Amino acid sequence: MDSDFLDQRVRLHGPHFRIALFHPNWSSGTAGVRGTRILNNGRYFWELHLSRRIFGTSMMFGIGTKKARLHADSFTNLLGKDDQGWGLSHKGLLWHGGRWTQYTKPFRENVATKIGVLFDGIAGTLTYYKDGKCLGIAFRGLNEIKEPLYPIICSTAAKTEMFLDSTKRDFVNLQDRCRAVIVKKVKKEQDLQKLFLPPKIKQYLSEAIVCECVKPFRPVNQNLSNGMGTI
Repeated sequence: MDSDFLDQRVRLHGPHFRIALFHPNWSSGTAGVRGTRILNNGRYFWELHLSRRIFGTSMMFGIGTKKARLHADSFTNLLGKDDQGWGLSHKGLLWHGGRWTQYTKPFRENVATKIGVLFDGIAGTLTYYKDGKCLGIAFRGLNEIKEPLYPIICSTAAKTEMFLDSTKRDFVNLQDRCRAVIVKKVKKEQDLQKLFLPPKIKQYLSEAIVCECVKPFRPVNQNLSNGMGTI
């Protein structure tokens, strides 16, 4: 992975860079990672394996827009601190718009855990699962969000690790299913542009193409290394 995509607070490794190690040495704040998959208008499920190091102020999992903050020089519940994110913390709290509500019991510290996230862009809901058990709908009205939504995780605790394991999606209609079949054959944006198709159809297909150079997760502050600030 290019150095421009690395940040000292988050280290990505493993197959397809699906393992995120937060604060490899020590922690002085909160760091987040945003996925590259746009979730709007679809149904997606992904499962995260949390290592035994579950502790600290906040370890969070959820979704957000590109405007959601992904770094803070303080220990805070970053995902949902504003109206650009929707998140669940390991303390069992749901966060959005700077407000929280009790959702489930706090996770046991230092015990490995699986967290499943089900985003239903048709119904506009976000549902969490813990160790295979459904915890119920956490957020509603997400189908009204017009800006692109992405998976996001973050942590305040040093040497905490999350592994993206199972990922699944549902086809919302025949058009969506046909696009998936085409994208399997046309895997690159360059190949798509060679096809004699109307611009609107090309745009629809391009939304489902993940360029080979794009990793499953993008660390925050990708431009820190070249002095251009944060994303």
